[in-house]
Amino acid sequence: MTLPILWTFRRCPYAMRARLAIQSSGQQVALREILLKDKPAPFLAASPKGTVPVVQNGDTVIDESRDVMLWALGRNDPEGWLDMPPEGSALIDTCDGPFKTALDHTKYAVRFPDKDESTERAKAMVFLEGLNDRLAQSPFLMGPKRTLADMAILPFVRQFANTDRAWFDAQGLVPLAQWLDDFLASQRFRSVMSKYPPWQNGQDQVLFP
Repeated sequence: MTLPILWTFRRCPYAMRARLAIQSSGQQVALREILLKDKPAPFLAASPKGTVPVVQNGDTVIDESRDVMLWALGRNDPEGWLDMPPEGSALIDTCDGPFKTALDHTKYAVRFPDKDESTERAKAMVFLEGLNDRLAQSPFLMGPKRTLADMAILPFVRQFANTDRAWFDAQGLVPLAQWLDDFLASQRFRSVMSKYPPWQNGQDQVLFP
């Protein structure tokens, strides 16, 4: 049986959340790690926009990270990540929209000389403070168990925190920091962050998970 192909880049938060969902689903894929500065021709042929993650499943190409998550969990969702209220999807929308924009303006401030870094960081903090308020009431964003919202958003909170972890820790977002640190310390996180050499044509297939 030919496995679906997952094109991925280890540190990309979009690819990270796709791997998290694929791992949870138990759907096995042929993982192909790429370098974003040296994208292989078969990857660009599959998805000319050139962003990860991309799943190739026969003639079907899925090249949006949330769609990859829904594809994997639609096949099998043993942890019930899809069982969440509509507000969970709205949170992901905010993460992928205003929060990610403010995160990029903060992390890559040198690329946006027309933006004030402190103002952009403050915009990001509005979203994080809302998450913190939720996590002060329950272990996960939607209640007592993790859902798609947690796993779709965590990689981006990690990315923001890593821009200046000392500053992040000084903001008093204790429940949010605990939620993040529990994730970073988990076997789940470690297993989706394994290092692989960049894919080359003719190499042995890499199975994931």
